[in-house]
Amino acid sequence: MKKKIILSILLLVQILIVNLLSFFPDFVERYYSNGLYQYISKGSRVFFGLFGFSIGDIIYGIVIFFIIRWIWKTRKTWRQQYKNNILTVLSFCSVFYFLFYLLWATNYHRVPLNEKMGFEKKYTEEELVSFTERLITKANQMHLQIVKNDSTKVVNPYTVKQIYGKALNGYNKLAQIYPDFTYKKESVKSSLISTPLSYMGFGGYLNPFTNEAQVNYNLPLYNYPTTTCHEMSHQLGYASESEANFIGYMASIHNTDLYFKYSGYVFALKYCMRNIEKLDEEKAESMLPLINKGILLNFEESHQFNDRYSSFIEVIFKGFYDNYLKLNHQKDGLETYSKFVGYLVNYYKEKDL
Repeated sequence: MKKKIILSILLLVQILIVNLLSFFPDFVERYYSNGLYQYISKGSRVFFGLFGFSIGDIIYGIVIFFIIRWIWKTRKTWRQQYKNNILTVLSFCSVFYFLFYLLWATNYHRVPLNEKMGFEKKYTEEELVSFTERLITKANQMHLQIVKNDSTKVVNPYTVKQIYGKALNGYNKLAQIYPDFTYKKESVKSSLISTPLSYMGFGGYLNPFTNEAQVNYNLPLYNYPTTTCHEMSHQLGYASESEANFIGYMASIHNTDLYFKYSGYVFALKYCMRNIEKLDEEKAESMLPLINKGILLNFEESHQFNDRYSSFIEVIFKGFYDNYLKLNHQKDGLETYSKFVGYLVNYYKEKDL
């Protein structure tokens, strides 16, 4: 009982410390993200990378089993032992919270990537439309390099394992320009719960306890390279989803493989078109004819995938994840994903695509 009380009190202490750290991003950046976390993440990837399957998914399964078992065993004890049961729950949360933030989640409070790279995130509608037109031209060119026909969709010829193997090339090239994105000790795996992830509406996730990048193997393959690079960026300690989208895109387009480049450009194009549609639906409609029909067929492939796995489960889990992001100082919640468009528009103001 005494141990449970101490752990419960420590939970409150930890919450206060973590929230206090959010006011000191430079401290987090220097001593955690570029300090302690570098040793934790590399050690985790070296060890768990030895296994060809997801250890993190198995750990989650075991933990969920014991939670359900505990709930079942204590279902009739709450009237007499409610204090002890509450302390048990708080003790578990305390240990979970400690490991979560020690092993990865403190990265939520590091210096924003755009500040480190020296550009803003805000943009005007005109700037977005102008950039998207440039992006359409680039995506069309990349599409034609692969299929030679503007009406044919791209079919990625690689297996999932081959994509994982090729993803490192993009990070190696990107690190030559930006050393902060140096990636070593690969640990990328197909999630054992890919079908549940599909119904939840997620393309993958990083397991914060094992530092394994988990990718949903049901995803359309044309988009798979950038999703893989996105999850790898989380392993580098970039917790923000907008930053992970940007780094995943950059690692894709810097890859020497055309299918990775294509995946990156159309990934960015999809987000830009979606943001234009939110601002001016008629403008978005008028820009669709500028995009090669083959690219639109790939977009349709994604729509069909989403429709196939659409369910009430997605609404529940995305609602949960939206609040989770907000609790971790990503005030836009799920909208954070699309905020990476601001990174693109401002990064390319004086650069060629």
